[in-house]
Amino acid sequence: MVNTDPNKNCTITIKRTFDAPIEVVWEAWTQPEHISHWWAPRGMKTEVLEHDFRVGGSWRFSMLTEKGKEFISEGVYKEIVEFEKIISSADFKPMTEGVEIQALFEPDGDKTNFTFNIVHPTEAYKIQQEKMGVQNGWGSVFDGLGDYIRENIDQANF
Repeated sequence: MVNTDPNKNCTITIKRTFDAPIEVVWEAWTQPEHISHWWAPRGMKTEVLEHDFRVGGSWRFSMLTEKGKEFISEGVYKEIVEFEKIISSADFKPMTEGVEIQALFEPDGDKTNFTFNIVHPTEAYKIQQEKMGVQNGWGSVFDGLGDYIRENIDQANF
């Protein structure tokens, strides 16, 4: 079979199943009061500097390591389909720039299947990012998201 997806060789995909309904996972992903609790690898703190959640809107988060080093993540929302997908440009300075991130949500009863694609401009850049450990970094972020949802699912704000 011929590969008809031009981004296939440039994309890193990470999948998770969250033990919560899609509405809860969506809210945790889209609301700044939740994002600040999970949007960084373990050991880092996140501050939401800007979050204009609409197509064409910008987002900008500061991630601070335990040693005080700051990393900025930012982008512009390209496509938003409620409870289905969020596609955004993304720069994670100084480590990763010029990628697209795709967060895809699928209901599965009381659970949510989640697919996260990181689309790089070239296959070589994707390979470089894999060697840097991008899957481990995002894996840690999604583990934190799962923990945050599990610990807060019964609270009124979900």
